[in-house]
Amino acid sequence: MGMNYTWGSERRLNTYSDYFKREFGGRVQKITLDAGFTCPNRDGTSGTGGCTFCNNKAFNPSYNDPEKSIESQILQGMKFHKTRYRKATRFLAYFQAYSNTYSSLEHMQSLYEQALKVPGIIGIVVGTRPDCVDEDKLNYFQELSLKHYVTVEYGIESVINRTLQRVNRGHDVEKSLWAVRETARRGIRVGGHMIIGLPGEDRQDFLDSGRELSRWPLNNIKFHQLQIIRHTAMAREFEERPREFVSFTLEEYLELMMEIVEQLNPSIVVERIAGEVTPGMGIRDGWGIRYDRVLQAFEDLLEKHDTWQGKKFKLEE
Repeated sequence: MGMNYTWGSERRLNTYSDYFKREFGGRVQKITLDAGFTCPNRDGTSGTGGCTFCNNKAFNPSYNDPEKSIESQILQGMKFHKTRYRKATRFLAYFQAYSNTYSSLEHMQSLYEQALKVPGIIGIVVGTRPDCVDEDKLNYFQELSLKHYVTVEYGIESVINRTLQRVNRGHDVEKSLWAVRETARRGIRVGGHMIIGLPGEDRQDFLDSGRELSRWPLNNIKFHQLQIIRHTAMAREFEERPREFVSFTLEEYLELMMEIVEQLNPSIVVERIAGEVTPGMGIRDGWGIRYDRVLQAFEDLLEKHDTWQGKKFKLEE
């Protein structure tokens, strides 16, 4: 028997799957939804053209279609996941595409409550931007979280303002921190999304970003390597100036993630350490292997170096 880490597992990473086993006693599967939302960085409210790296089609499964009802998308998603994961009996409705709080509160409530009425759905995960929430919306999530599992997941992407400006993000780091703090203050689970490898950042920036996020009241976090997706502004930038972009082999990326994870607050659940896109959508999208094999290689690396999440974590430096 190996040692148990502070999150109550023998695994050297505080993983999402183990978190659900602790919370619910078994597997919980997300079903991604496209509810037809858009983004303030596309319609001119915060900017136009969107973030330079963004093409949501690269991440949406085939059953996602905003023309279909929420219930229809969920039922199709359940069918897909029950075939792939036969033990899946409990599900979260994951409002993923674009900014899923960017509408009136009444419209949001209608969509979320449609999802929660579907048998087997035990809660919702709402992906959005830090500049698309306000006091009323957060108060609604607070009420909803008293009865259901609720996570609000923010696209943080970077904690460096010059980077956010370069990728046309449309908000600053201060807005991200405000949204995370205000959500956590209400007792709502908070997730964050970070991209490793954005242009203009280097290895030290990536390590510093991990340390910075460890100070934020995050419940869980997703790390993605920068995936350059077809038909985006970043794809054009990459073709014109490829030397401005960091390129990682799988081994280099896992070594970097090991250093980041060593300094990461052990209480933060690591949902992903790398990303996947729909095949054919990426110019530079990965290493040609599925995520489960990437994760296994990463956990093998942690064991090889006898290290673990939070080994070098310090709350105050």
